[in-house]
Amino acid sequence: MDITLDPASPVPPYEQVRLAIAAQAADGALAAGTRLPPVRQLAGELDLAVNTVARAYRELEQAGLVETRGRHGTVITAKATGTAGQAQRAAHAYAERTRALGIPAATALALVKAALEDR
Repeated sequence: MDITLDPASPVPPYEQVRLAIAAQAADGALAAGTRLPPVRQLAGELDLAVNTVARAYRELEQAGLVETRGRHGTVITAKATGTAGQAQRAAHAYAERTRALGIPAATALALVKAALEDR
């Protein structure tokens, strides 16, 4: 993970950290499930106060972009990478198409299940 802070920027450091992590997740540099460094470690690497990095992580979590799993750390969510949105759009498109074809919901679901299990 590459985060560069601009000390001359009017944007507060916690927001620079938050924006950098969100941008790296959105562009695929940080995949869903990627574990972020512990707060203390990242704070040390960036020469920031622990509370500054903790605030960035909290705000990312509130936005649903990361998930904190206790001792297992903080990880990037599918929402942050756009995966959930893409899957949801595909599901809606499929539902619209099957309705237009007159396919009953139970049959449409069975078709999806078969397609997911097909290798």
